[in-house]
Amino acid sequence: MKRVAAILLIICIGLLTVAGVTVRLSSPMLSGTVALSGLDAAVEVTRDSFGVPTITASSRRDLALATGFVHAQDRFFQMDLLRRVAAGELAELVGAAALGVDRNHRLHRFREASERLLPAMPAGDRVLLDAYAQGVNAGLAALGVRPFEYLLLGTRPQAWAPEDTLLVNYGMYFNLNDDDASRDASYARMHEALAPELVDFLLPEGTPWDAPLIGAALAVPPVPEPGLCDLRQPVTAAPADTLTAGLDRFVVDEPMAGSNGWAIAAERSAGDQAIVANDMHLPLGVPNTWYRMRLVVAPAASDEEPLDITGVTLPGAPLVVAGSNGSVAWGFTNSYGDWSDLVVLEQDPTDAQRYRTPGGWRELETHAETIRVRGEEPVTMQIESSVWGPIIDTDAQGRKRAIHWLADEDEAANLRLIDLERAADVDAAVRIAHTVGSPPQNIMIADRFGDIAWTIMGRIPNRVGYDPRLPASWADAGVGWFGWLASDAYPVIMRPDNGALWTANARTGNGNVLDAVGRGGYALGARAQQIRDRLATLERGSIDDMLAIQLDDRALVQQAWRDLLVDVLRRADNDGRRAQLLDVLERWDGRAATQSVGYRLAREFRRQTRETLLSDIVFGCGTATAPFELRRLYQTEGAVWRLVTERPAHLLPDEFASWDAFLLEMADRAVATCEIGNLDACVWGDVNRIEIRHPLARAVPLASRWLTVQDGPLPGGQYTPRVQNGQQGASERFAVSPGDEANGYFHMPGGQSGHPLSRFFSAGHDAWVRGERLPFLPGQAEHTLALVPNS
Repeated sequence: MKRVAAILLIICIGLLTVAGVTVRLSSPMLSGTVALSGLDAAVEVTRDSFGVPTITASSRRDLALATGFVHAQDRFFQMDLLRRVAAGELAELVGAAALGVDRNHRLHRFREASERLLPAMPAGDRVLLDAYAQGVNAGLAALGVRPFEYLLLGTRPQAWAPEDTLLVNYGMYFNLNDDDASRDASYARMHEALAPELVDFLLPEGTPWDAPLIGAALAVPPVPEPGLCDLRQPVTAAPADTLTAGLDRFVVDEPMAGSNGWAIAAERSAGDQAIVANDMHLPLGVPNTWYRMRLVVAPAASDEEPLDITGVTLPGAPLVVAGSNGSVAWGFTNSYGDWSDLVVLEQDPTDAQRYRTPGGWRELETHAETIRVRGEEPVTMQIESSVWGPIIDTDAQGRKRAIHWLADEDEAANLRLIDLERAADVDAAVRIAHTVGSPPQNIMIADRFGDIAWTIMGRIPNRVGYDPRLPASWADAGVGWFGWLASDAYPVIMRPDNGALWTANARTGNGNVLDAVGRGGYALGARAQQIRDRLATLERGSIDDMLAIQLDDRALVQQAWRDLLVDVLRRADNDGRRAQLLDVLERWDGRAATQSVGYRLAREFRRQTRETLLSDIVFGCGTATAPFELRRLYQTEGAVWRLVTERPAHLLPDEFASWDAFLLEMADRAVATCEIGNLDACVWGDVNRIEIRHPLARAVPLASRWLTVQDGPLPGGQYTPRVQNGQQGASERFAVSPGDEANGYFHMPGGQSGHPLSRFFSAGHDAWVRGERLPFLPGQAEHTLALVPNS
């Protein structure tokens, strides 16, 4: 028996050894020489101690080919997921669990769009995309075995095609836009259920927290009169069968939005150089969204321009997304504009397939899409399309509705972002930004002359004849999208008098600016205001000051709610738990630290109060009977704050005798979320745990430990510049002066490599956790790989 056990042990050790060796063979090549077909001249790839590559080529085409090679070696599985998610082809790789995503995304037929658009792209762009795809496939083939993810899944990767880069761009639209126009749908339900004055009060365009770049903060509309809404009057209860257990109220959706970006001009900088600081917040995973690179063209021929650009790339594309080219530096925050609309079809009563357009009656087109599912039979999906876009749903009256989404426009996908790599100053960068086909972003720009600028990067539709917040018919002439906003009509700030610009996903302007960008659910202005005010205190800001702002975890919104609750508690007869609560709140230092009890309880008190008041008003003063959700409800902060500070008697929930009684009940509910008897042990870090794992970590539990780089508490909250929550956070942090990249800093979660056996799998991650500076430029070369033409 002992001999059998020993033999089994030897077999297990042998299998594990073989498995380990096999997986290690899928690691990227760091040194040596590789002959590549398609190269015109030798290319050098060096890597520093963090695995950050510097690629030096003699032409932009060779640089694109080498970039593809390096991306594929380190990140091919990530690239594959990006293109599959955009195309609705994920189930083919991972099975039926991804069918829901595939159905939603296949609706837009982006695979067909990419294949159609590629031949029409400028010749120079096609050359780069062809070279990049050639490099990707060469990098994949040069691995000892296929990437480890495909070994675990028992499948093989498919070759990269030039049009797949366009799919990667479409994938970012899904990440950054309202891809199903659900906000329009739920906004319409609010208008159907409530009087217009109530909607305006609950969903104002701004609050006193605003810090727009253009114009002033907006006042919240006055509290509605009792004639519009009176919670003290009897309300007929909704029929029991119309309400879902556990979701019988208005669902208050306030998702995480956290990107920050700002710039200070030379006259405001300690180094007499303009600075751009940026931390783009995205879902966090392994590997990270971004891949750091320095790309250099040292031309051997006079017809090539030199290039030296450093920043973050998106695996799947041969360009730097954000960074510095030595003359211009730039970074982004999501604009949260309104980039999708619901179009109500006016259908023929006798033929539901016919609908009216400004040009007359038309037939809906039907497309059959086949979704391949791993391990199962393919699924056929029928897609109906109108001239405005695919049919996405029907409204309460049974009318079909199409989604008209920016991403579905041909102009939404191009390679013009690459032009920023040669921008010489802020003027050129702004002009380029208006030509880019990508999800519209706030772009913050600084140049080596000390100037700064802000504008919207991406195409802005020219909307006419309707309220973009609500579903509308476009059947009549003069209603809909009519071309694109001209560059000279874009919102732009160039060389501001105060020498500072800031954005944080919030409203950036009033009037024409707001009309152009749209009211798509932008964030509460608290982060933007906090950044603006910190910048205002800096007579001469340094690079270190920029990092301090990015790491600022002062929770000003929750401090206001703490002060409100402390006043109420001091007037009350407090029992043991309330006395503990008062003590905790009075001792809180106002930060969203991992050990903070005050932040956790003030945050929860705000949430309980806000959700209760909003749902009581929606269901107590309107016609809604079934539960529904309104996405990105950030601006309701202004309405709720007016209620709890002005305390109108008619909007006090009728089961309470006074506003103090109501607020004390909300405080008790907040405390009840802490199951620990001693409130001092009810810390924020127990709730705010950050998980950063590989997509296969849960699918392969035995490997989860090796596929995870972070699973624990981190400081920061929703309305602090340091936004952290769950699997959402800063996908990078950097600050840099163009022309002085050597003194800039950069760090990001995870590491360069997507391979768990690579020393670069999590290299640099600890600096991101601790908020420590790492150099913006790659360090000294520790590995050198030579890519040479295959003769």
